[in-house]
Amino acid sequence: MREIIFDTETTGLDPKTGDRLVEIGCVELIDRRETGITFHAYFNPERDMPAAAEAVHGLSIQFLSDKPLFATRVDELIAFLGDAPMVAHNAAFDFGFINAELARAGRPALDMARMCCTVQMARKLHPGAKHSLDALCTRYGIDRSHRIKHGALLDAELLAHLYIEMTGGRQIGLGLASAPSGSLRVAAEQVRAVAPTRPFREPRPHIATPAELARHAEFVAALNQPLWHDSP
Repeated sequence: MREIIFDTETTGLDPKTGDRLVEIGCVELIDRRETGITFHAYFNPERDMPAAAEAVHGLSIQFLSDKPLFATRVDELIAFLGDAPMVAHNAAFDFGFINAELARAGRPALDMARMCCTVQMARKLHPGAKHSLDALCTRYGIDRSHRIKHGALLDAELLAHLYIEMTGGRQIGLGLASAPSGSLRVAAEQVRAVAPTRPFREPRPHIATPAELARHAEFVAALNQPLWHDSP
């Protein structure tokens, strides 16, 4: 199954009040494994960058001023996303910004049924705990030491690792659960069929003989100050 893990960076919190998407990073998974195929883009937001937002992701309007508009790369993004489920941390936020940009570009909105939110997953798995990306990476032992500021592709890569762990880890790809009924028994019979023939041996008795018991009693009697003599 193909899935897209993604993250966005924006000028603020609400596209309805004029905030814009400035970065998107996407990571492709096939059967819960990273394929190494990604999509990453910066966008010119055609507006200023509030200081609070720049402090989070470090993207200044000077840096973004020569980047393409969202509409310039929209078809490339849509082609990459395909019809795969889309996984994000606080996914409703990211979907809201992408759909606002798609509307500006005259494209259909993403179907919300495609949305998978790892914050909601974390709330079910770890009720009462912290559910930030940093906190969950710490919980699952995912190295985030290189994460100085938020970055869409970096955060998507961290989230991909987190999502894999939260949905069963790397073992999910072993396929044992989908093995046909009786396949393990058949495999064992096949191993026995090719095993070398060995001569039959009668089982050995495991009860001490009278002679062995006598030798043991003689040995115990010869012990010098055994510890059990000191017990009450």
